[in-house]
Amino acid sequence: MELKKELINQIQSIISSARERAIRSVDTERVLMYWQIGKVIFEEEQEGKERAGYGDFLIKSLSKMLQPQFGSGFSVRQLERYRQFYRKFPITSALRTQFSWTHYKLLISAESPEKREFYIAEATKNNWTGRQLERQINSQLFERLLMSNDVQKVLAVAREEKVPSEAREIIKDPMVLEFLGLRRETAYYEKDLETAIITHLQDFLLEIGNGFSFVARQKRIHIEGDEFSIDLVFYNRLLQCFVLVEIKTSKLTHQDIGQLQMYVNYYDRFEKQEIENPTIGILLCADKNDAVVRITLPENNKSIVASKYQLYLPTEQQLIAEVQKEIEKMDQREK
Repeated sequence: MELKKELINQIQSIISSARERAIRSVDTERVLMYWQIGKVIFEEEQEGKERAGYGDFLIKSLSKMLQPQFGSGFSVRQLERYRQFYRKFPITSALRTQFSWTHYKLLISAESPEKREFYIAEATKNNWTGRQLERQINSQLFERLLMSNDVQKVLAVAREEKVPSEAREIIKDPMVLEFLGLRRETAYYEKDLETAIITHLQDFLLEIGNGFSFVARQKRIHIEGDEFSIDLVFYNRLLQCFVLVEIKTSKLTHQDIGQLQMYVNYYDRFEKQEIENPTIGILLCADKNDAVVRITLPENNKSIVASKYQLYLPTEQQLIAEVQKEIEKMDQREK
């Protein structure tokens, strides 16, 4: 006799589900334990705040007593982290059961309440793992979205209080594609970059923005006997429109913009349904002249977005410099 395959699969599924629930339960208890420890430390610190250096004395003394018995999770650094955890998340009922301690360690480090609120909303909405949240923070997602939006608009979209109405609200510039594994010093063709994106499609969808799904690669279109190929075609359920991506491994030219505009016009006239919004085109390029992009496109343009890509995570200094440049450009345009 042989066991039914369905029976084995059913029992395996039960075991896997039970293990996952057990792991989540343990991590939830761990998060609550750290929060409670942080609360006790903070409240005791407040009791003795009149005494100079009492906070440092308290944490160092606790670590000295606890670490030999309970291990490295009770070092001075960790105890300080638990105190910060309670300070930044003082309401226990507001803690999210789907967040692990890894999530909260990353969120504690956010410099501003707005930045922390943004990552909480995005991680909840997109069900990010701790590793995915870490990658988004390291790639400075919040700062990149601020380059073309104000804080309140970014937060409103993250909280789902506002449905995105234009591409700039969800598409980043620059895009960070370090997960492709391509070396920035190496010369490569557009086809190489396209192939790497398809290979790492899940990561690319996470980077390109919320609500994207893949439709086609090298989509052929025919116009009066001439054949053209669009590098990548996506659909965005939030914007309710097709999104066409053209890849350029060199500096963007006005001819590139004209080519993508033709593809966008084609989709609007022959592919888009009446209930859908106008097609959006993204030029993913190694470099661009923002003035050339602005002058080539109509003043009221909302259909073409030029976004630089970089093959490495930006440093904080690089992001600050980019944000400052963007602010200066906006100031000049308003004069």
